[in-house]
Amino acid sequence: MRTYDITLTISPDLVVWPDDPPIELQRVARMEDGAVSNVTRLAMSAHTGTHIDAPYHFVPDGETVENIDIDLLTGRAYVLHLPEADQVTAAMLEGSAIPPRTKRVLLKTRNSDLWAKPNHKFDKNYVPLAPDGAQWMVDRGVKLVGVDYLSVAAFSDVVTTHQILLGAGVVIVEGLNLAAVSQGRYTLYCLPLKLQGSDGAPARAILTGV
Repeated sequence: MRTYDITLTISPDLVVWPDDPPIELQRVARMEDGAVSNVTRLAMSAHTGTHIDAPYHFVPDGETVENIDIDLLTGRAYVLHLPEADQVTAAMLEGSAIPPRTKRVLLKTRNSDLWAKPNHKFDKNYVPLAPDGAQWMVDRGVKLVGVDYLSVAAFSDVVTTHQILLGAGVVIVEGLNLAAVSQGRYTLYCLPLKLQGSDGAPARAILTGV
């Protein structure tokens, strides 16, 4: 059994969504300055790095982070590798190897290669999940969709795919790094911070499998 850490490392150099605040990691107490311990202050968007989108992100009366069923965030998952995709469509998913009754699907695309580039700039041409692909997920009973860039939806239309998934109660995990993970079945553990009333939260995500 192997463990894969699919979480991005949070640092001031990590790329963020355009117009989101930059990441601030500031030590406000320093042992070298005489403090009894080191203490760090963190400031960033709830949608920084590896994070989940709660339904409330795009659904006015949707659930917020602290009310998401933890059982949705842990359990069997399938990683689907689509290296040639420019967007993930329903036709691609229909012809894929996703097993029947799969509840958690993680999409590995060329996006994951971007995380190997130090200090890469935001790439608006990332591979998104197309609206018809999102509807395919909902129709097949998928309850969690994970993607390997900062948005499940295209930069040119961030609303539609989000609304289809979140409106159906599907949890979205964004900002995964799946570069070292092959296509196949795994067990996912994705634990977001329990932020009251929030539309999203940073998360630590790992996979276990062969």
